[in-house]
Amino acid sequence: MTMAPAAADRVVRLHGPGDIRIASESSPVPGAGEVMLQVTAVGLCGSDLHWLEDASIGDTGLERPLVLGHEFAGVIETGARRGERVVADPAHACRRCAVCSSGRDHLCMDTRFAGLSPIDGALRQTMAWPEHLLFRLPDSIGDEEAPLLEVLGIALHALDLGEVRAGMRVGVYGTGPVGLMIVAALRARGVREIVATDRLDHRVAAARAMGATVAETVDPAQPIAAERPGSPVDVAFECAGEDTAVEAAIRAAAPGGRVVLIGIPSPDRTTFSASVARRKGLTLVMCRRMRPGDLAAAIRLAAAGDVPLGPVVSHRFALDEAAAAFEVLRSRSGLKVVVEPGRSP
Repeated sequence: MTMAPAAADRVVRLHGPGDIRIASESSPVPGAGEVMLQVTAVGLCGSDLHWLEDASIGDTGLERPLVLGHEFAGVIETGARRGERVVADPAHACRRCAVCSSGRDHLCMDTRFAGLSPIDGALRQTMAWPEHLLFRLPDSIGDEEAPLLEVLGIALHALDLGEVRAGMRVGVYGTGPVGLMIVAALRARGVREIVATDRLDHRVAAARAMGATVAETVDPAQPIAAERPGSPVDVAFECAGEDTAVEAAIRAAAPGGRVVLIGIPSPDRTTFSASVARRKGLTLVMCRRMRPGDLAAAIRLAAAGDVPLGPVVSHRFALDEAAAAFEVLRSRSGLKVVVEPGRSP
């Protein structure tokens, strides 16, 4: 008897720093509680850039060739929900430990996270993922926009950590996709005074278009002034993963204010002027991923039109154009770069 050949799957794998390869592999087999997903869109993130340049992120290194991509959407191919358009929560917490039992799944130390070694991510045509982590997409959100929902979920978590309220003056330091989603989420929450800075003119222009009331291009080589346009701010969000952005956030924060650190530094270390933060009595908070419920809240905001996603998508590539997509990510010449595995080159 002749056996049918295993289904082929086009896959993008990182083999080492700067070493991206595309190959055909057997399609994955769903495990318990998983369904097959036809991947429709994958957003490339700053953390993917860390992997590309260093083959590591923080203290996690590359154990074997890795499929990147944790901001992803697709269509379910198996099970009762077959045919449903969905966006994924990339973090599969154990749901057994004390941290998960306390409702802080995003801090679970045993999380399987898509695109974080050794768990393969979504830069492929099909993948298996836990069904309970797949959320239905309303028709009003396009496939290419859907990867930004995970970014918006992080922004919502960051706003809660910052204890943001309407009437505050808020600063956003670094206006890549995360910073832009924070600006938009601030507007949706009723904040009307939003300061935004970045080293790149096109990102500053995007922040202004998303609702920033003061938007400024900064030169990281220049000393950071104690007084900047729009300062002091009640809450400062650092979104660049660079010490200059951390320093700018701390100097802009008002006495007794809060600074939320979101960016991932490379190398794995953050420094700032302790005397400034200490004299002001600042509260520094670290933001990690998003909490349970944030992705569903992000979907509701986007579906209602309260947070626009489309303007942040600057580049769209086919899977076989992954090298070009990563080059745009590396150059920081765009905003959100999206890879669409079903797209023709």
